[in-house]
Amino acid sequence: MSIVAQIKKAAAGAIAALYNVNVEEKLIQVNATNPGFDGDYAVVLFGFIKQLKKSPDVLGNEIGNYLLQNNPALFTSFNLVKGFLNLVVADAYWAGFLLSNYADPLFGKSAPNGKKVMVEYSSPNTNKPLHLGHLRNNFLGWSTAAILQANGYDVIKSCIVNDRGIHICKSMIAWQLFANGATPASTGMKGDHFVGDYYVKYNDEYKKQVELLTQSGIAKEVAEKEAAILKAAQQMLLDWEAGDPEVVELWKTMNGWVYAGFDVTYKKIGSDFDRTYYESETYLLGKGLVEKGLQKGVFYRKEDGSVWIDLTADGLDEKLVMRKDGTSVYITQDIGLAVNKYEEYAYDQSIYVVGDEQIYHFKVLKLICQKLGLPSADGIYHLSYGMVELPTGKMKSREGTVVDADDIIGEMEAIARQKTEELGKVKDFTEDELAELYSTIGLGALKFFLLRVDPKKKMVFNPEESIDFHGFTGPFVQYTHARIKSILRKLGTNTVNFFDYTDAIANGALLPLEKALITQLEQFSVVLADCAEVQDPSKLAIYAFNLAKTFNSFYTEHSIVGAESEVKKALRLQLAQLTAQTLKTGMELLGIHVPERM
Repeated sequence: MSIVAQIKKAAAGAIAALYNVNVEEKLIQVNATNPGFDGDYAVVLFGFIKQLKKSPDVLGNEIGNYLLQNNPALFTSFNLVKGFLNLVVADAYWAGFLLSNYADPLFGKSAPNGKKVMVEYSSPNTNKPLHLGHLRNNFLGWSTAAILQANGYDVIKSCIVNDRGIHICKSMIAWQLFANGATPASTGMKGDHFVGDYYVKYNDEYKKQVELLTQSGIAKEVAEKEAAILKAAQQMLLDWEAGDPEVVELWKTMNGWVYAGFDVTYKKIGSDFDRTYYESETYLLGKGLVEKGLQKGVFYRKEDGSVWIDLTADGLDEKLVMRKDGTSVYITQDIGLAVNKYEEYAYDQSIYVVGDEQIYHFKVLKLICQKLGLPSADGIYHLSYGMVELPTGKMKSREGTVVDADDIIGEMEAIARQKTEELGKVKDFTEDELAELYSTIGLGALKFFLLRVDPKKKMVFNPEESIDFHGFTGPFVQYTHARIKSILRKLGTNTVNFFDYTDAIANGALLPLEKALITQLEQFSVVLADCAEVQDPSKLAIYAFNLAKTFNSFYTEHSIVGAESEVKKALRLQLAQLTAQTLKTGMELLGIHVPERM
């Protein structure tokens, strides 16, 4: 149990004993004591003043004295500052915490809680390679899943591949027109890049054809609908839906090229899935649910035969769920897939990691599922995130201005090489070790930079800024971990006597930076629980950075090998070990590897 949880429990017990009032522990607010005041944690008294009819000072003194008398091993003193009961936690408690946890590889993680969560992320289209926006999506989805798993959830990582539709046919028709039989193998190109180039070629040709038609006197709006290459793509989609063997075979071939390319990128960035769904297999799902919805009166049919739902009473609008020709729309497919997922996994929550431009879509999805009474409905949650932009502005895939994921990863590795060589501390590394190190630093910098920002915020990615060994970056945390591991190797931890020193730690024995580091470490499980509850990995990135900063300050001021006593030597060595372990665990939950040396 964390120290905050223990304080809440003790405070609730004090209120019950002193005033015969039962207060839920979760309603008791406990904060870290504000800098400049004596104490470690503060119980906020304002919420109880009216209920207990006591002034803040009287209430604080009564509760504070009760806590000291009944919890002498936990608290040593208290003071009151304007409605805040500041408590000083015994140094022996902190020492006991450190001694109990410094060698625990599972420190901070929770036991299984019996709840199942599905996290869907990535959701690529098979007409282009993964790009910078996909990287934020993948990193956010993967780390959210890892954090939930660390908190005891049974997690299923899933992906829906958008492998059908007019956008896929556009790259297919362009390949037929311009490739002359070229393949990824014959050109030496990665499959997803190869197919993506033909999507750009399609758009270039489409613009040319529209321009020629408008020059011949046709209105632009008409020209945009009558361009021959668009007509060809539309016909190809109809042929695919009709099962035309040649079209289906080309579709399979080109998608296969893309999947091979995706796999290389996924392996590089450490993204994986337990279950992959394909739109070509799910786009007909949900049509039966529309019929059931009509029977229940959830949906209504217009005169033209299309089916709708009226959500105006819920603050939304009317939404089409089936076209007049009987074909489904995206919302219908998503309803069907939500049911399909629930039938397969019986999850408690289904998290969709999708950009914030789809906030409205997921509000509608959840509301429709609830009105249909589907068992999957209440578990639907949209983890939205803001778009990633470059210093030069927005990216557009059809114009070929998107930064491919592979290209940005390559650039990050090159910057990592340059920055590392400038430091000049890797002269004893082999070429293979250097290659692995540059990849670890470059990818770590990329992930950390994209994850350190609240997901809901838009962000600008600056490659140079992300690899700064002294800034708010992944490499700073990685370097701190490597520094600690170097210290531990030099000291030879096997020769240190790790005795039970808790009795030797009297109040006031811990120096300020020793205590600051221990208290920060003790908060790790609370931070992980908070990250899981709000599904925000940025809180973990911030925690890891601050922990690394605190350790560096501690080590600058206090020697381990030259400690003033055996007690201090053992305590500081354990502090170093637990800090290294916590940084490693925290960064791994962000999908970032921390090297043993760098």
